[in-house]
Amino acid sequence: MIGIVDYNAGNITSVERALKSLGIEYVLSKNPQDLKDCSKLIFPGVGDAAYAMEQLAKTGFDAFLKDWAAQNKPLLGICLGSQIIFDWSEEGKTECLGLIKGKIKLFDSIDKDVLKAQGLKVPHMGWNNLEHVNGECKILKDVPETSDFYFVHSYVICPEDNSVIKAVADYGIKVPSVVQFNNIYACQFHPEKSGKYGLKILENFCNA
Repeated sequence: MIGIVDYNAGNITSVERALKSLGIEYVLSKNPQDLKDCSKLIFPGVGDAAYAMEQLAKTGFDAFLKDWAAQNKPLLGICLGSQIIFDWSEEGKTECLGLIKGKIKLFDSIDKDVLKAQGLKVPHMGWNNLEHVNGECKILKDVPETSDFYFVHSYVICPEDNSVIKAVADYGIKVPSVVQFNNIYACQFHPEKSGKYGLKILENFCNA
């Protein structure tokens, strides 16, 4: 059974709709105990990192997700959920979950001049195709590199170990877009809003 983490900061409805379209059974809950017997978790997120971490603490999902990762159980972070699994975010100078080593940085703090020179605005909003890097990744199986995915974000994943990056998008800089560390997967984009191949990523995660 797939569990969806509902911590008052997630894009829940579109994730539910995507799983229903794939015929995948799931449990959605604000209570960690309702998800403890699930085989895999989807961890969506939209909005502000500091607010999201507050909600995780209030619901008890912060400790639950750390325990889940420590047991090497499969987890898929989406958008904000792909960021706050790292150590720290520049957004609100926020201590995050620390499931993967690294920081989350504002686009402008990485290379503002490149963005300006190319006329690229922040947030990065719209469709981008991916370049696969650093070997195979289960959730990218049968997903062509020409496939487009829908992004909405102002902050960039910056892992300590770049080998965890499995796909990047070009937005002035190479934007880490798919990450894998052990059984933790993360998509900076919204697979649930990205058509055929976004659904394929969700299906790969749920059925692998």
